[in-house]
Amino acid sequence: MNSPHSAKYIWQQPGWPALRYDLATLAPELGAARRAQGNVLGRAEAIGLEQLASITNAIWVDEVIATAAIEGEALNLDAVRSSVARKLGLGEGGPVARNVDGLVDVMHDAGSAFADRLDADRLCRWHSALFPGGTSGIRRIEVGRYRSFSDPMQIISGRPGKEVIHYEAPPSARVAAEMDAFIDWFNSSATAGEDGLIRAALAHLWFETIHPFEDGNGRIGRAIVDLALAQDLGAATRLYSMSRQLRENRRAYYDALNQAQSGALDVTDWVAWFARQFALACEKSGQIIQAALAKQRFWAQHAGVPLNERQRKAIQKLLDVGDSGFQGGLSAEKYGAITGASKATATRDLTALAEHGLLFVSGQGRSTRYALKKG
Repeated sequence: MNSPHSAKYIWQQPGWPALRYDLATLAPELGAARRAQGNVLGRAEAIGLEQLASITNAIWVDEVIATAAIEGEALNLDAVRSSVARKLGLGEGGPVARNVDGLVDVMHDAGSAFADRLDADRLCRWHSALFPGGTSGIRRIEVGRYRSFSDPMQIISGRPGKEVIHYEAPPSARVAAEMDAFIDWFNSSATAGEDGLIRAALAHLWFETIHPFEDGNGRIGRAIVDLALAQDLGAATRLYSMSRQLRENRRAYYDALNQAQSGALDVTDWVAWFARQFALACEKSGQIIQAALAKQRFWAQHAGVPLNERQRKAIQKLLDVGDSGFQGGLSAEKYGAITGASKATATRDLTALAEHGLLFVSGQGRSTRYALKKG
């Protein structure tokens, strides 16, 4: 048994894995996170099922791409959209790489089958789905089972000969017992009254600390976060994208994990950081929903205006990207590029849109520019 002074990593601390936190210190962060969550849930209720389905679909696609990107893997956007659409029953789509379908399967299982218990078999099936060919890149790895190799499990960066060891996980011989303890806690804590955000933060840190698989631990660890958050809400939803938030703060994410894994059993700082990221993820989803509501109001306000397909396409583009999405403003030339219209047709269409009150006009001649008329 290591003494606190000789322990380099949290799993070497006496008392591991009894993680601790100061609830009073966390109260402001948890309160802010819950307010942000309540705000996004309230906006979701106001938007209607059809629009909400489109938004959650887009958020899920973002989440799949983000959790892979954190690990340096760039997935094809169209492939992810096709896989997500099939999983949601929205269409068959084209052929998709098995690893993309596998990641979507894992995230779907975590988010929708939240009432099912977590066990070693479920985690190993997730792992098999991530590596359907039995390789990570061209390197063969242990797939669908905990790691068993005798070499240290280390997270390393830097050039050969100048490597930096950021973290070393428990030896493989300890993994099965460590995971049994984690799984027992995860299942029992779901009904023990512990705050759901705290539980998600602890689950992610604990799992990443064990690092039970040869590869894919980050993606599975974030799927566990999805599972814990769905259990906290008691519903299968993708209204907030934690992986996207973590990707945007990738360096801080790794730093926060590293500090927690190299510290004492009091992980208050890690939980506070996690809660802040959750709040930010909710705020960004709230902004997405608010923009969708603004589009709804715009179309309702102008429901009686006769529009051709070109005009409708251009207006939708303006609503999607905003006026700032067209550097220098929308011109007849840009309208033509969007719709395929000639310059003369573009000018007629834009003039009609301005006369109907959908656009306002600035400038003259070749400098004429158009922007949405809001409010």
